[in-house]
Amino acid sequence: MTKFQGRPCWYELTSGTPPAEAEFYGKVLGWTTQDAGQPGNDYLLAKSGDEMVAGLALSAGSEPAHWLIYFAVDDCDATVQAILKAGGEVPVDPKDIPGTGRYAIVADPQGARFGILQPDMSQMSDAQKAKAEQTGAFDQKKPGHGNWNELMTSDPAAGFAFYSALFGWTKSRAVDMGAMGTYQLFAHQGTDIGAMMGLGDAPSPVWLPYFGTNGVDAAIQRITNAGGSIIDGPQEVPGGAFIAIARDPVGAHFAVVGPKEETK
Repeated sequence: MTKFQGRPCWYELTSGTPPAEAEFYGKVLGWTTQDAGQPGNDYLLAKSGDEMVAGLALSAGSEPAHWLIYFAVDDCDATVQAILKAGGEVPVDPKDIPGTGRYAIVADPQGARFGILQPDMSQMSDAQKAKAEQTGAFDQKKPGHGNWNELMTSDPAAGFAFYSALFGWTKSRAVDMGAMGTYQLFAHQGTDIGAMMGLGDAPSPVWLPYFGTNGVDAAIQRITNAGGSIIDGPQEVPGGAFIAIARDPVGAHFAVVGPKEETK
């Protein structure tokens, strides 16, 4: 496996109102958006500063609004076959995105959906490739970027076995959550990038993206002012950071993480 395999690389929100969602997340996370320029495809690209961090897609039919986390892979087609062999599903078969790479939308054996993306690096220099391994949509040092990736699942042990075999993730700390079970952190290339836990209040297995913010209290205020709602938080987590789980105006769940108060 290369350093890319299993690294969070993109966040995609599907809803019936991408322009309205762009306005909401612009107020909450400071994103700016632009049309992706794909004829016949209503897709907006969101930037935090100068870096692309997320896509806002138009849903098909009555599909509920939701966030999808993408993980980088070395070979999209081979990864799809490994997922099928392990008991997962492939709702969207591999497709090419000119200039971006090859992707598929898949589901683990418990039913949690996620995306995989084989980046097109054919036009990158060695220096650009090295930088791409360390930065991008997922960057725990930058507000407005993906910061944490949380799986709520009906079978955390089976879930970890699946993703560990697929992406090479390793177990990190395990946090006892009492009646809610164990919050198992996992690492990619030695860096903690997320955690797995039981279903909790989730009706079915699902991935939840956390976005970094400089001041969770202020982010909560921006969320509610912009028409969203807070499901849980602010809550301190191990390591001293604070989190808040939220719902945007059209029902998509996401979370924010960072210091409680804004720092200089």
